[in-house]
Parts: sequence; structure tokens; C-alpha cells
Amino acid sequence: MTMRAIGQDVLGGPEVLKIVEIDRPEPRPGEILVRVHAAGVNPTDWWHRATGGLLTPGRPVPLGWDVSGTVETVGLGVTMYEAGDEVFGMPRLPEPAGAYAEFLTAPARHLARKPAGLTHVEAAALPVAGLTAWQCLVDTARVAEGQRVLIHAAAGGVGHLAVQIAKARGAYVIGTASAEKHDFVRDLGADEVIDYRTTDFVTAARDIDVVLDAVGGEYGPRSLKTLRSGGRVVSIASPAEAALADTAAGLGLRAGFTIVEPDHGGLNALTALVESGHLRVAVDAVLPLEEAAKAHELGESGRTKGKIVLAVA
Repeated sequence: MTMRAIGQDVLGGPEVLKIVEIDRPEPRPGEILVRVHAAGVNPTDWWHRATGGLLTPGRPVPLGWDVSGTVETVGLGVTMYEAGDEVFGMPRLPEPAGAYAEFLTAPARHLARKPAGLTHVEAAALPVAGLTAWQCLVDTARVAEGQRVLIHAAAGGVGHLAVQIAKARGAYVIGTASAEKHDFVRDLGADEVIDYRTTDFVTAARDIDVVLDAVGGEYGPRSLKTLRSGGRVVSIASPAEAALADTAAGLGLRAGFTIVEPDHGGLNALTALVESGHLRVAVDAVLPLEEAAKAHELGESGRTKGKIVLAVA
């Protein structure tokens, strides 16, 4: 049996993406086959499209890691799910997953039951960005009540979820965003919003306990200047940010680069926040699978609020 998917013959810009017909995968032991209803679009997607990624540099890989759909069949030994169950998740990252397709296979514990209150489109927008924010703020930085948290790109895919997660932990949250997105970030619960185009966040944000940096470049070193003693910068922008740790250590601070991991427990934690009313997913645009190239163009423009999603089923 075959299925439709997004493929590419060469690395390059959004224009290299095209619809292809490929064999439908079969679940191996411990895996499930998911009929994809929606697939989220993330910066890692266009980075892999252009470069091949960390594991396969120079070679195209099946794109897409955010997925929401229904279980079609289960592989040998899987007892968590049965056909018809609604699931969502972020399988395999950093290995290819291939969510830009009508079906995908995934290890059963890389997925979780879809939050009942979310549509498949909303659920597909949550895993990569939500797990990134959760693992950075909760697992790595251990954000606690009363702490001051600075979130760069607070209106973005990771940022808009990070604001809400930090607030749910009882933190005082400051976000950076362009002026036209300030109302959006405040509505998420941010206590302060800084217009990075007109205001130096180094002078506007002081005594910070945790910085989440999704921008990179000079933002990492400059963010160290906002921290109080013992504070931490968590970067998701680039592996090059790992070098920031040495600079931070010399100042009595902490810094590092974090790669998101598949996380069944983290998905369930995000579901609990959604169902308690502490977390909502903002979807800026929904496009059909055939318009994956347009979705990448829109994402790379940097003008979106929240997430972009491909409707598949």
C-alpha cells in the first residue's frame, strides 16, 4: 500500500518540497501505526530541509515530528493503545519521523493520548514546542514559584507555551517580542513585555533567575548580564550556544544548550496543564499537506504568532 507524503530530492529552500507517493510503513514490535490528521511545523523542519540535520548532514530526510492522529494498528507487544485511539506526540527526534505524511510509525511511548479538549490541529501544534519549553523550564531549570523568568521570542512557537508553563509554576514572567505582539504575550499571562526593537532587554530585565533563549547569537552572552547570582540561561537556538557554559561558569552562573527528547511523561504533563486551563495552544495558520512549502515560507518569515500546522487527513 502507498501513501502521500512530502519529500525532497535535494537540500534547499521551501521550493524543494513536493508531494510524493511512497510505501506505507508497518509498525515494528513496540511501535504503532498512526493515521496522521495533522502535523505541526517547526524551525527544526526547515533546518533539516536545508541542511539534512545533525545526524544526516548533506542528505534529505523525511520531515515532520509534531503529529496528532488515530491509531491504525499496533505492533507486537504494544498494550497501551488499540485501533481508533487518538494520540499525539513527537516521535524519534533527532531521528527522522516523517510526520508530513498520511501515516507514520512511532515507538508507543513516544506518543500519548490526545488531550480531549484539543482538536487534532491544536494537538499537533503542541508536542515539539511544548516539550521543549517543559524540558527547559521544568526538567533543566526547575523553575519555581516566585522566580523571575525571561523568555525571548515570547510570541513564537516555544515562547508562547513557555510563558504559560512558567506562569503555571508561579514565576514572574518577562517576555521579549515585537510591539505588535505585546497584547498577545500579555494575554498569555506575561507580567512584562519588552519590545526588543526599541529597548535593550539587558537594562529592562534585571535579577533574572532563568532565561529561555530561542534566538541565539548575541542573545546568549547578553542574557548572562540579566541574571542574578546562580541564575541560568537555557538555549535552544544553536549547538554553538554550548560554548556559553564556560563564560557563564566564570561568572558564577550557568548556561547550556538543550535538545528536546521524546517524552511520554512530559506529554502527559502538558495534557494536565491543558485540561486544567493553564495552557492553550495558539495556531496562527493551517495549510493543507500540499502546501508544505508555503508553510515553511511563512514560518521562516518570523511574523507568526504561535504555531503553523499542516492538515493531513
